[in-house]
Amino acid sequence: MILLLQWFLYALALLIVSWIVPGFQVAGLWPALIAALVIGLLNATVGLFLKIVTFPLTVITLGLFLLVINGLMILLAAHIVRGFAVHGFWPAFWGAVVLALLGMVIRSLTKNSQQPTA
Repeated sequence: MILLLQWFLYALALLIVSWIVPGFQVAGLWPALIAALVIGLLNATVGLFLKIVTFPLTVITLGLFLLVINGLMILLAAHIVRGFAVHGFWPAFWGAVVLALLGMVIRSLTKNSQQPTA
């Protein structure tokens, strides 16, 4: 149940990013849901591989290079999902920044509901 809630909240986060970041467009809730799923799958597969390969660069940049990788995963997802468009690298990068911030909020909101009750 928590996974479905997080998926929905990340889709809402994509809609919020589309309002904030110019060049980042989501056509509605369904494309946002599909894009959130595709971005999650890309980050778990291709993104994980890129994060392992570029680990030294990530250490040198104090983790900021992870935003570049996340931006690239967003660009790739935009090519896959209809109704989700990102026009260039910089909108993808700033979208990754805003998504990272919103992701921290989402994780903090859903963290409390994951703890078992006594």
